Amino acid sequence: MDLRQMEYLVALADEQQFTRAAALCRVSQSGLSAAIRGLEEELGTALFTRTTRRVEPTDAGLALLPHARSMLAQAASGRDAVVRATRALSGRLRVGAEQCLGVVDVPTLLSRFHHRYPQVDIHFDQAGSHELVGRVRSGDLDVAFVATNEHVTALPRTPLGRRPVVLLAPPDHPLAAATVDWAQLDAVEFVDFHPSWGVRSLNDAACAARGVRRRVRCTVNDIHTLLDLVQRGLGVALVPQHIATKPQAAGLATVRLPAATTPQWEVSALTGAGGAQASPAPRLLELLDPDAAVA
Repeated sequence: MDLRQMEYLVALADEQQFTRAAALCRVSQSGLSAAIRGLEEELGTALFTRTTRRVEPTDAGLALLPHARSMLAQAASGRDAVVRATRALSGRLRVGAEQCLGVVDVPTLLSRFHHRYPQVDIHFDQAGSHELVGRVRSGDLDVAFVATNEHVTALPRTPLGRRPVVLLAPPDHPLAAATVDWAQLDAVEFVDFHPSWGVRSLNDAACAARGVRRRVRCTVNDIHTLLDLVQRGLGVALVPQHIATKPQAAGLATVRLPAATTPQWEVSALTGAGGAQASPAPRLLELLDPDAAVA
């Protein structure tokens, strides 16, 4: 077993799909698949069950997973210790992020950055993606993790991942089925996020493009509040797929939209067009890359 195999194992367990896991690890799908097969042959057991729709860890895979995460964490700590010993970085880093982005764990990323560069003064703000884009453009933030592609063309952008949008509904709702058509959403009451959130504008645009009239009964600024309101029958919600897997969404029906017209929710890291190189922001983004060099 080596670190690369552990990285692939963790990514596949988290993403439950070879295509997304390979993209996350920046390797070909065939390369990731071959590495997992090699690990299974080495251990003499299957680590994943594979279907046409998803990949899930077996009992053996689940048993290995915490050890894999521990190995990767220890390796990261070792690299961080080398960096602390060989180069110092100071200054101020201003970071913003929308809540619960799924494809990037911002608190963990900031924690690792802090341990690697303890002399950098970190300032972190949480807000909607559209507000964060404006703050990066104005120079108020060095880097922002956002879930929108609107008004970002003038800013350096690093795509991090995407998820399809799904419908969440109470189990007794008329739309609680395997799939729905857009026409079925017409005049339905919704719970949705504040217009500053990237997913809200994505939902508004998708519904408008298909002639769907919807009433947003409840507007929220928090994912857990949205899930609570849907649980209580105050409306249905269009959310990125990973939100449907949260424990707070247990019991809700996850409903797929038509495959050909399903909106794609994409997360990116934005940096300032002019001042990012003068800030520690590039060092933060290095930690997103598993192949980033220490020196």
